[in-house]
Amino acid sequence: MNPDALKGSIVAVVTPMSRDGGLDLSAFRNLLSLHRAAGTRGIVVAGTTGEGASLVESEFQALLSAAVEHLDGKLPVIAGVGSPDTAKSVKLAGLAAGSGVDALLCVTPYYLKTTQEGLRRHYGALADAVDLPMVLYNVPARTGVDLLPETVEALSRSAQVIGIKEARPDLDRIQELVQRTGPGFHVLSGDDPTGLGALNNGAVGIISVTANVAPRAMQDMVDMVAGGQVDQALRLNQRLDELHRLIGREPNPIPVKAMLAALGLVKPVIRLPLMPPSAALADDIERSITGGLRDLLIA
Repeated sequence: MNPDALKGSIVAVVTPMSRDGGLDLSAFRNLLSLHRAAGTRGIVVAGTTGEGASLVESEFQALLSAAVEHLDGKLPVIAGVGSPDTAKSVKLAGLAAGSGVDALLCVTPYYLKTTQEGLRRHYGALADAVDLPMVLYNVPARTGVDLLPETVEALSRSAQVIGIKEARPDLDRIQELVQRTGPGFHVLSGDDPTGLGALNNGAVGIISVTANVAPRAMQDMVDMVAGGQVDQALRLNQRLDELHRLIGREPNPIPVKAMLAALGLVKPVIRLPLMPPSAALADDIERSITGGLRDLLIA
């Protein structure tokens, strides 16, 4: 994969499911087609938003194979290979490589709360096992461990480690990562509400939840920043902010998956322990797709 492809709005795509709880690969392929048409620059499969932690290995492989085959090189496919166990992450990375993906998204091992040296060794084991570009993923609110800038700097010296999805809503952290890693390393926001600020502080793109329902608008905002259209980007972000708040009201991916279901693009199915949206959120989602945000949404 050309590292320059890892820019712009990259969707952390949901995993559509059938009424019986299995994968809905037809709906999944339809979402991929809609994203390609809308200008999305990359697809993360089986990440947090894709309920990756609840997928069995056969489902993981089926999703990746479907994405690689359907997109046929037109968009990069990035596989989420997160696990609290290094050996399991290595196995998932091997399965992903066998499916023909372009890169890996590697969240820090969650729950176990390892040290920075443990993180370096974890990512070193992944790099040794699979010859694929790797994007680090830091989301302390979910994992309980913070991948510190000095550790990212050390890891960035590996040719395989090409970027980081930084999900801390902290623009100082974005600035420090950009300064420590240099122009060949891709700092990507993983927090939609602060995504514009991250772009204005050196990030080259966003791995986005909101892009599931507003892909063109998210890519337009990135393009506006890149083109120096500061005022236009700010106005668009003010409209997107209402959508970000709605999507953030309950644990991801409950709201965004419910919104896609309300749009008729997936079935309203999510796996336990996640739950359907509350009645209040469901009502607000219905109002949003018929109200002032309608023109932002995927069709």
